[in-house]
Amino acid sequence: MLSKEKNLANTKEAGILLDRDALSIEGEEREESMSSKERLMVIRQNIQNMKKVSVAELSRQCAVTEETIRRDLDKLELEGVVTRIHGGAIWNADVQKENVHFYKRLTKHLKEKQNIARKTAALLEGRNTIIADSSTTVVEALKLIPDNRDVTIVTNSTEVFREFQQSSFNIISTGGEFNKKSLSLQGQLAKTNIAKYNVSIALISCKSLNIEKGVLDSNESEAEIKKLMLEQAEEVALLADYSKFDQTAFVCLTDLKSVNYIITDRRPGDTWIRYCEENGIQLIY
Repeated sequence: MLSKEKNLANTKEAGILLDRDALSIEGEEREESMSSKERLMVIRQNIQNMKKVSVAELSRQCAVTEETIRRDLDKLELEGVVTRIHGGAIWNADVQKENVHFYKRLTKHLKEKQNIARKTAALLEGRNTIIADSSTTVVEALKLIPDNRDVTIVTNSTEVFREFQQSSFNIISTGGEFNKKSLSLQGQLAKTNIAKYNVSIALISCKSLNIEKGVLDSNESEAEIKKLMLEQAEEVALLADYSKFDQTAFVCLTDLKSVNYIITDRRPGDTWIRYCEENGIQLIY
């Protein structure tokens, strides 16, 4: 009798184990049932609709682990779609308006950018180590450096590599994760490598500049890279056309007092003239 009860107990235990295995297999199948691309589309849509979501919510909805969701959110943050917060993410509505491909941005205010580029090229005379962001205005300025100059450029811009592959310049890549829209390299590897270098001048652009709020950008990942770049430079030149003055954007990358030069295409208002004079910023227009 005891033997029969023991066998029955073993059978029930085995059944429970089988059920658990079945659930585990079912979970794996569910996780594999949606491709990474499909899952990113679902996550993007959910965040756009809800504006704020948690990792736990998305994990349940997509039937994947929370670690998988965190990796997905990291990718979307790199694209500028979301901003990571503790335990989840929020939708970047303002970033979506600015998250335009490099070549489309290149044609916007092109005359103004070329004007700024000429003034920047003149400022770079005698400076042989430069760190440069991936903005269209900065790339235009670098194009005007004479090819016979002995110049080292540290950059996270893949467009700079394309432009100067036949030049005599020494181009150093930050490395990192490739952002297709901005043609830039971002992420931890880029940050680690930027910290290795000390340069004469940093060339930085921005989405807006504001006397009260500072130098601002619409993408947090880009802002972090730019902030590190200016910290590694003896001097900082901020390149910004007239449309960016007195505007605001999603994230502050630095205080205006960290900037040595503001290079623009036309004379800003008297408030800006006074502010720059009082704070030792050279305004070039």
